Amino acid sequence: MSTKSPSLWVPSLYLGESLPYAAVMLMSVVLYQEMGLTDTQIALYTSWLGLPWVIKPLWSPFIDSIRTKRWWILAMQFLIGASLALVALSLPTTMWLRASLALFMLIAFSSSTHDISADGFYILGLSNQDQELYVGVRNTFYRIGMVLGQGGLVMLAGMLQEGAFGLPQFSIPVSWSVTFLMVGLLMLLLFAWHSRMLPQVESQTDAALASRGRWRHLHDFAQTWIVFFSKPHILTALCFILLFRLPEGLLTKIVPLFLKRSLDDGGLALSDVNYGIIYGTLGVIGLLGGGLLGGWLVSRYGLRRMLWPLVLCITLPDVVYVYLSYVQSTNLWLIGSCVFVEQVGYGLGFTAYTLYLVSFSHGERSTSVFSLCTAFQYLGGVMLPGMVSGWLSDRLGYNQFFLAVMGFCLVTFAVTAMLHLPEEKE
Repeated sequence: MSTKSPSLWVPSLYLGESLPYAAVMLMSVVLYQEMGLTDTQIALYTSWLGLPWVIKPLWSPFIDSIRTKRWWILAMQFLIGASLALVALSLPTTMWLRASLALFMLIAFSSSTHDISADGFYILGLSNQDQELYVGVRNTFYRIGMVLGQGGLVMLAGMLQEGAFGLPQFSIPVSWSVTFLMVGLLMLLLFAWHSRMLPQVESQTDAALASRGRWRHLHDFAQTWIVFFSKPHILTALCFILLFRLPEGLLTKIVPLFLKRSLDDGGLALSDVNYGIIYGTLGVIGLLGGGLLGGWLVSRYGLRRMLWPLVLCITLPDVVYVYLSYVQSTNLWLIGSCVFVEQVGYGLGFTAYTLYLVSFSHGERSTSVFSLCTAFQYLGGVMLPGMVSGWLSDRLGYNQFFLAVMGFCLVTFAVTAMLHLPEEKE
């Protein structure tokens, strides 16, 4: 084992984990809106792109049996960087939609594989003490990647369209080509950095030994499903995991479109620069702050006492979009304040949800069971609601759509009321 300071690779590793996700799931929404697609098309297409993150538990047990985690990290970073460059080249062409969707799906599969390898490498490459020490670093740099993708890079596309930096005004396809090329180059730079800085924590002999245990991996995978569905109160737990995030799942794809659509289309007509500042930066800061506050509240008062207050925090602030859709204010301070409040509430409520998943996963095969929990929550709380959200918003209009989201908050209340919380330890 070669040893290198974790400060040389942990921050960059998790920056490389978040950037592809931001490009595929967040930047693509704004790209397709500016390229003229409807809400129905954008929500359906970009929600399908989340499929690899839902089904990644299906192939995660077999990654170690083929190559080392370090090899997978480097291979996926190179593939993601090259694919993002191809996205950039495809956008000015007549085949931009089909080509970009195919490449985004390739990036999504590569990114989800990278996630599996990076998280496993983090455990192998650090002692238990260092894992605890660097958990804040990895989370911080993951969020920095999200701010960079959803905030800074969207702002870059907007500034290129406005003729910033003393350059002529770029067309929408060309501005986004430059933006995705920048992301691709950044991923290739991370590949070059990690090829030197990632320590050798596995050998090819380890991978060869693992390859002989493929049937064991398959057996372990089947056992994980058995353990998962043998949990007490599994039906109510599964309803909670799948449906708790339903209102937020409906909002996830539509809020960016609502903020960007013209006033005539019922939106708020934010420019890319203002969108990047308000939703891509201020909103992510609010989400992070809400998560930290939620974690502190639960650690102090316990999940049982804080569950319902945090459930109200994740649902009631959604009403800000009802208000904004009716007033259609162009006051950036008002819009920013509403988005910040909603994202803080989301961060608070999502903390309670995540901590429930952790408590549910305790016991036999806790890590694998938690992986299944995250797959189910992404399926029911992001992917499936996102697929129908555009269809609903196109048919109802933004006013009625956001009112319908408030109605779906009753589903969140119902599955929370049915929930059986485990006894908390002193």
